[in-house]
Amino acid sequence: MLLCALSACNGSDDDEQKDMAYPVINTTDIVAVPTDCDVYKRGDVIPLNLLFTDDTELGAYNIEIHHNFDHHTHSTSSIECPMDAQKQAVRPWVYNQDFNITAGLRTYTARHDIAIPTDIDAGDYHFMVRLTDRAGWQRLHAVAIKITE
Repeated sequence: MLLCALSACNGSDDDEQKDMAYPVINTTDIVAVPTDCDVYKRGDVIPLNLLFTDDTELGAYNIEIHHNFDHHTHSTSSIECPMDAQKQAVRPWVYNQDFNITAGLRTYTARHDIAIPTDIDAGDYHFMVRLTDRAGWQRLHAVAIKITE
């Protein structure tokens, strides 16, 4: 019985090598876009360029764009952008797409051109990126953008 108790307390090598760190969305070592307060027109393209890193292994990321007509916040930036008056959404744009990162990578540059529909409400939007590493740790990066006529 004593032998069973001692072996249960003895951690394995796998326990010592568990990933306990959040992945990083790096916006300083590259020309990162979009950034807070960027303005785009309906029908234009939002070019995404972000550098992702992790100490062990990256997993996947999600890009979400949604309206901010009610002036809510996601609190990942201290920059305050000029905002339009609050309004009700009529034809808001919602974009939500998941992307896998090739297994084994610790560094990955995400590049996408996201087309803005021409028939959406103009106004304030949030552009959010959620990066998850293989262990399940997640980092959120949210910026405020504006879409005009």
